[in-house]
Amino acid sequence: MALLLIAVIYLAFISLGLPDSLLGSAWPTMQTVFHVPSSYAGYVSMAISFMTIISALAGPKLIEKFSTKWIVIVSIFLTIIGLLGFSFTTRYWMLFLFAVPYGLGAGSVDASLNHYVANHYSSAVMNFLHCFYGLGAVISPNLMAMALKYARWNEGYRWTAYVQIGILLVCILSLPLWKNNEKEAQEMEESAGIAEALKAPGVMLTLIAFFSYCAGEAACFLWTSSYFAGTKQGMSEELVAAFGSLIFGGLMLGRLISGFVSNRIGDRMLIRIGIAIEFAGILLTALPFQGYIPAAVGFLTVGTGMGPVYPAIQHMAPDNFGKKYSAAVIGLQMASAYLGSTFMPTVFGRLQQAIGIWIMPLYLTLFAFLNIVFLELAYQKIRRKGGEDPA
Repeated sequence: MALLLIAVIYLAFISLGLPDSLLGSAWPTMQTVFHVPSSYAGYVSMAISFMTIISALAGPKLIEKFSTKWIVIVSIFLTIIGLLGFSFTTRYWMLFLFAVPYGLGAGSVDASLNHYVANHYSSAVMNFLHCFYGLGAVISPNLMAMALKYARWNEGYRWTAYVQIGILLVCILSLPLWKNNEKEAQEMEESAGIAEALKAPGVMLTLIAFFSYCAGEAACFLWTSSYFAGTKQGMSEELVAAFGSLIFGGLMLGRLISGFVSNRIGDRMLIRIGIAIEFAGILLTALPFQGYIPAAVGFLTVGTGMGPVYPAIQHMAPDNFGKKYSAAVIGLQMASAYLGSTFMPTVFGRLQQAIGIWIMPLYLTLFAFLNIVFLELAYQKIRRKGGEDPA
């Protein structure tokens, strides 16, 4: 029964990944349909992420009142509403209406499942969990590519909603697997609040690092397809859309590999190796080759390097800050992550519109550097205050 529950949790993370990559892969086509500048994708992404921040911050209280299983069910249902709403959209402004359920459905389930796994399972399970997020994020751009080839962009959102409906039905059928966890409820009652957690040593530095990570990740989510459309010649619409999944394929690969080695080398070393690989991928993307294959390999490598960073930071929360603070810290980390996802794609959208999409590798380099610097500073502060340093 325990293995079946883990499988359901993994399936829930596939559902979390499915909506995240659709806007970036569809935007080159949606932009022309709605007759808006390319940077306007950032405003839609900002609206989705803002709602996700709200639900992530509410995560600890929701876990205490409703338990993880019901948060999962309701959250998937909200994303289905958002996806179907996008599929019927005929005007740009309508996207903002359906961005509300689209975003609300992501934050609380992300925070609650990360908290549940961080406190009950190993680093390997956490990495495999986020690997399945990457699987969902790879599936949807390819559904969008099929829709662009055989139908319209609207169908890409609709087909993804149908997949979500199937996952929702499985999660509903699996409700008996989720036993009422009295220990978890007691832990939540004894947990620190948001304000108290912010004062814990190293928390603020970790939040800045998380913001920096997601600033780079979100840029890849939203602008990878546009990067190929703007810098590489002779690519079809469906190929450009499909290449939006490169970063997600890399994330999935990086987390799959990390799942096999994380328990041996530790979360911190895993992050260091991952960011080094990310730098190598950015360099390959930036090299001035004529064809699109080197850049495609570069984005895949960037995603592979990014892969272990997010789950490792989440999994370290109980060890770094203690179980008393872990739920609030994970909620804050989620909010910080989505804060980066909210504002920075728009900032990059303005930047690339003024300078050119070719600047994307330089942008990614800056935030990868900030990510590792602030994480290392956080480790030092935690160590000085008596925290363990497993690295």
